[in-house]
Order: sequence, then C-alpha cells, then structure tokens
Amino acid sequence: MVSVAQFAFFTTVSAASWEDFKAEYGKYYNGVEEEDLRHNIFNTNVEFINSENMKGHSYELGIGPFADLTAEEFRATRLGYSRPDSEEPVMQSHVYQGEDLEDRLDWTEKGVVTEVKDQGQCGSCWAFSTTGALESGYALSSGNLVRLSEQQHVDCDGFPNLGCSGGQMKNALKWAMKNDACSEESYPYTAKGGIFSSCKSAGCDVAMPAGAVTGVKSLAGLVGKASDEDMMSALSQQPLSIAIEADQAIFQHYTGGVITDSCGTSTDHGVLLVGYGTDAGVDYWKVKNSWGSSWGDNGFVRMTRGKNICGINSGPNAPLFDASVAV
Repeated sequence: MVSVAQFAFFTTVSAASWEDFKAEYGKYYNGVEEEDLRHNIFNTNVEFINSENMKGHSYELGIGPFADLTAEEFRATRLGYSRPDSEEPVMQSHVYQGEDLEDRLDWTEKGVVTEVKDQGQCGSCWAFSTTGALESGYALSSGNLVRLSEQQHVDCDGFPNLGCSGGQMKNALKWAMKNDACSEESYPYTAKGGIFSSCKSAGCDVAMPAGAVTGVKSLAGLVGKASDEDMMSALSQQPLSIAIEADQAIFQHYTGGVITDSCGTSTDHGVLLVGYGTDAGVDYWKVKNSWGSSWGDNGFVRMTRGKNICGINSGPNAPLFDASVAV
C-alpha cells in the first residue's frame, strides 16, 4: 500500500516530469481538455512505474515515449503481428545438431544490423521484423548492409498481410523471394497504408534483387515451438525474425534490464532477435524493436532465456540466401 509520503513524492515527481516529458518527446495536444486528459494518464502511468520499480525487478521501467497513453491505446497502435489460423507444413527447418554454442552473441556489434527504426502509429511491426531479417541476412551473404523499405511491404505484399492492420513475417519473407526489394530512401516510410494501398515499387532503387532470397527456414518444426538450442544455433548464423506478446505494461514503459516476468504467449508483435548472453546470472535474449531509439534500452529489450518468455520461442523464421552465410 502506498503511504501518504510516497503519494506526495509521486505527485511531485509527476508534476515536475510532465513538462520534461512533453519537451523531450515533442508532445503537443489539441487544447486544454486533451492536455488535462493526457496529464492524468501520465500521472497514473508514473505511479505504476514507481510502484513497480520499488519491487526490485531485474528490469527497470521509466518515463518513455508512451507514458501519455492508456494500455488500450498502446496496444491498438504499436503492435500488428497476425498469427496464422493454422501452421503451414514446414518445408525447410533448422534444428540444433549438438554443435558448440557461444556463451554470448550480439550481431549489433558486427556491423550487420541497421539502426533502430520507428513504425509509428501503424500496425506494421511485421514489416520491420521482415526487413530487419532481410537486411542482416543479405549483409552476411553479400557483404553489403542495405536499408530496405518497410513501406514497400506495407503497400505491396498483399493478403494475408494487411499493411497497418497487421501481417505475418513468414509471408513477407516469401514475398521477398520473387520481388526486388526497394531501398528505404527511394520508398520512404509513411506509417500509413493497407490492403488497398497503391504499390509504388516501379522505378525505385533496388537494394536487394529478386532471387537473392532463395527460401525461408522455420525453427518451430512440427511442434510449433523452437528450443532455446535451436534458436541459439540458428542465431549463430544470422538474426531471426520472431514474434512475441508485447501488449503488457512492462513493454510500454520498459527502459532497461532483463524482463523475467510472465507476459503471456499470445504473440502479437514482430521483432528481430539479434543476440543472447547472461547478465548477473540471468540468461537473456536481446531483441531489436521498432518503436524508435527513445523507447527501451536505445530501442532494444532483453528478455529472459529458457522460459519461452512472451512466446519468443513460438515460430522464429529466417530467410535463406543464394550464397552461404558467413559467420
């Protein structure tokens, strides 16, 4: 129970932080009524953040870019992975063969992962997870790190991918096998679009040609879930496109550390798995998100390894390329 002294502390911090929050994240509201509404939501979130941080978790919450959103607003605007109604037969899969695995791996240190991007208020996480896997895999295959267009996938992939209304990474990776991939610069992101969007690929600068991707491998196999060893083994070759459940308050306000709390297994958000390691005795996965670098730990989140945390083991995928991937 929050004491009178703690409540007064929270109130003081909230009042002082509100102006700082608006300045840092460029927040502007449509009149006094909307600002009062957002300020009240902010106060509630700050109280939650402070009370959680007092519990001694292995992760930290803080005032981030979504501190003026309700949980419902956050879920409605920052997710977008659509789980398939049924799993397709697995044509190519990756299974751990007992090889030695490194204790630590971080692809962001190897120059094959592009900077953290921001999907904005569009359910296009699946497109960012897709381009992340393609960018890194192509860099390892060709030696050339390119920045691919998420907007091309939003506008051009087609059903079952629905632009800002959600999509599936496996289908987007398969689409990349037969289509030239535009550069991000020539087909810039607008955070808009859906199934009826007009595809504007014609005339773009091709950053990765059709045929560069020769297939898509799944790690889930017939059981629908990869083992940690399967994932570590595949990750030693390239970053992986994965789905997690991210509709929880710990994701909305996460700023650092390793998430160890249960957050469900109903996957709703596409991200990129870029590494793993151990911190203070806690084994973790390192994940690149698409909510901008001002969210989380410079745009990344670490999640405990060994527990299928947030459904992270549920169906990772990776593109295959026309040249062997060099580790």
